[in-house]
Amino acid sequence: MTEILLQAPQGGGTFQLVMLGGIIVVFWFFMIRPQAKKAKEQKKFIDTMQKGDKVVTIAGIHGVINKVNEDNTVQLEVSPGSYLKIERSSISLEWSQAINK
Repeated sequence: MTEILLQAPQGGGTFQLVMLGGIIVVFWFFMIRPQAKKAKEQKKFIDTMQKGDKVVTIAGIHGVINKVNEDNTVQLEVSPGSYLKIERSSISLEWSQAINK
C-alpha cells in the first residue's frame, strides 16, 4: 500500500505576514499619522493664544481674546462689553485660521 503525504506549500505564511505588515503601515501612514499631526498643531495653537487674537469656537462663536486665565480658560469678548469665559480647548484651529487670513 502506498501512502500519500500532503505537505503545505513553503513560504505561504511569510507572504501573508508581509501583506499584514504592509496593511498596518498604510493604515498608520494615512490615518494615525495625520491625526497625530493635527492634534499636535491644535495643542501648539492653544498654548500660544494671547490677548487680541481673533478666534472662533467649535460652537461657531466669533470673538477676540481679552484675557488668558491660568485655569485653561480664556475670556472672550464677543461684542463690545460682552464677555464669555470658555475653555481653551473649545477654540477651533481651522476656523480661527480662516478668519485671520
